[in-house]
Amino acid sequence: MDLKVPIAITDELSEEVISATGLLDLASGEIFRIEYEDWDVATRGLPWEGEDYEFTSGTLSNNGKDVEFKIDVNQVTGQYSVSATELLEIKVRAAQLFAGISGQALARSAGTGAEAAAAAKPSAKPPTKPAAKPRGSRFH
Repeated sequence: MDLKVPIAITDELSEEVISATGLLDLASGEIFRIEYEDWDVATRGLPWEGEDYEFTSGTLSNNGKDVEFKIDVNQVTGQYSVSATELLEIKVRAAQLFAGISGQALARSAGTGAEAAAAAKPSAKPPTKPAAKPRGSRFH
């Protein structure tokens, strides 16, 4: 599945904060198409290349609600990504915040998409009782 969501990226330097946007791949944790705002890469280089670079974070937003997370920067390749553990945490927190799905329901629905949809929706019908055995039957 190819599911990329738009995120806001913040590179924190000791005296400056650099804003950017990108696409987070929810399957791999890799971040693509990073576009810096008010930062000229051609003249200043990439924000993480400077001696005053401190860390990078991201924000996933939906309807005025935000999920913030840590972004790792591979300083050899320049690839921005989130770790597998961080990616799982993003998914759980986003499901809880954006869709009202509990972490337990999300864990139970880790199977197919149909199972996930069923687990996320509360059942409208009460559970049914098993049919009663006919009396006098030889079979149990």
